[in-house]
Amino acid sequence: MQIAPRTYYAHINRAPSKRALWDTTITEVLAGYYEADENGTRKPECLYGVVKMWAHLNRQGIQVAKSTVERLMRANGWHGVQRAKKPRTTVSDPVDERPGDLVDRNFWVPAPNRLLVADFTYVRMATGVFCYTAFCIDAFAGRIVGWHCSARMNTPFVEAALRQAATLRSRQNQPFDGSAIHHSDAGSQYLSVHYSEELFLAGLVPSVGSIADAYDNALAETTIGLYKTGAVRDDSPFRNGPLSQLADLEKLTAAWVHWFNNERLMHRLGRRPPAEAEAEYYARIRDDQPVDHT
Repeated sequence: MQIAPRTYYAHINRAPSKRALWDTTITEVLAGYYEADENGTRKPECLYGVVKMWAHLNRQGIQVAKSTVERLMRANGWHGVQRAKKPRTTVSDPVDERPGDLVDRNFWVPAPNRLLVADFTYVRMATGVFCYTAFCIDAFAGRIVGWHCSARMNTPFVEAALRQAATLRSRQNQPFDGSAIHHSDAGSQYLSVHYSEELFLAGLVPSVGSIADAYDNALAETTIGLYKTGAVRDDSPFRNGPLSQLADLEKLTAAWVHWFNNERLMHRLGRRPPAEAEAEYYARIRDDQPVDHT
């Protein structure tokens, strides 16, 4: 194709278009999340896919179209973290008497402190041994209200997470009132007599799902999946090196839980963090306004 010299030089000397400049700006912003810095670390938001990254940028005051974020992430090979299935840790005792299932897979509740779900998972350490992390999660906004790490998979280990949850709610002047449900799987740790006593002292009513059915405790399983892929995996932005001892796992978990509760956007909360959703609920209650929570 014949092109006049002046047309060619006009093209190469033409200033970048507004779209090209905007794409360059957003690409630099996205690179700040998805690319490692000079220390080899990345921000926690590198775990986000297109939708959550788009929502995060808009919450930061960067008004950008979702299609633009999707296009630039695809062009640069950036994507959110993906979860994979892992072995189960639940070991049930067939002789244990189990409380009934008071939840029946319905994890929606209209307010905090109505339903607490609990579960724990394993973490392989750099030495080859396993340590364990237990969680207690408020079903209203998915906020992690209690957690504990241990080198042993026993009842005191899960009790520590439960006590932390009860202590946190008491400090917030929102203690469990004796009608809140505590739901777990059929693991022997949660069916012990001592754990049942701890539930009673904390003001919680026990509920246990069926054996070998992850859907009966789906909310806890989902949170643990996010923990394994967002915090524990080797390329996690919360990792500063190998997990050599229990203290390394505790430090990593503390950082991830703080981010999860206070900064991580959740789709079902209108792309808000759990702590923000809870705060908004109590603010509306004080103002005698109805609460819209789906």
